[in-house]
Amino acid sequence: MSFTIKLNNLNFAQLKVNILVDFNSFLTYISDLKEFPLGGLQSQFKMAPEMRKRFSDKDVLMQHPKESAVLALLYPDKENFTKLLLMERASYNGIHSSQISFPGGKKDQKDPDLLFTALRETEEEVGVQKDTVEIIRELTKTYIPPSNFLVTPFIGYVTEPVIFTTNNEVENLLEIHVSDLLSDDSLHIKKMSTSYMKEIDVPCFKLNNCIVWGATAMMLSEIKDLFNSVI
Repeated sequence: MSFTIKLNNLNFAQLKVNILVDFNSFLTYISDLKEFPLGGLQSQFKMAPEMRKRFSDKDVLMQHPKESAVLALLYPDKENFTKLLLMERASYNGIHSSQISFPGGKKDQKDPDLLFTALRETEEEVGVQKDTVEIIRELTKTYIPPSNFLVTPFIGYVTEPVIFTTNNEVENLLEIHVSDLLSDDSLHIKKMSTSYMKEIDVPCFKLNNCIVWGATAMMLSEIKDLFNSVI
């Protein structure tokens, strides 16, 4: 009896994942994705390094962080599978050199708002035109202590397969199957060393054979919880 229940639970979990594999099916959940409550920091902290959890909202405000915005872009591939775009940043002399991130960046003084920032940066970095993107919603702001950025993520989609054109800020693109994000097989713990921490175990996603951790993993965790909540 218990084996049957466990098997049924596994089949149900796989069924939920399969619903979002097909892009047409994904589109039927857009209204739910817009309205369902976000997991907020509770979702994000599932994938947060311990040092990030030490910062309260008050601590963040006291740092007077710089504003930035990113776009979690969903789109169909040529087989109509639902994909999510990540990118590997080019190597440079900075804290986030070669890291995996969403398209996006710092808010310019000329940007009217943070949504415009996310769309502008996405167009500049990967060639997706601003007016082709349908925005689903804004997600929970994410603070990055090492660079003192407060990032506003947006989740959106385009309805046609995309031909990406990257600029010199982008080393590689990672086109992630949504089914891989939703699978718990992608969850790992890895010992990391950076310029600001040494030999620390951090939660991460392993996606397309790349380790995704830090702020990007935190945002992905909230997206994953949101998807799992509506299907």
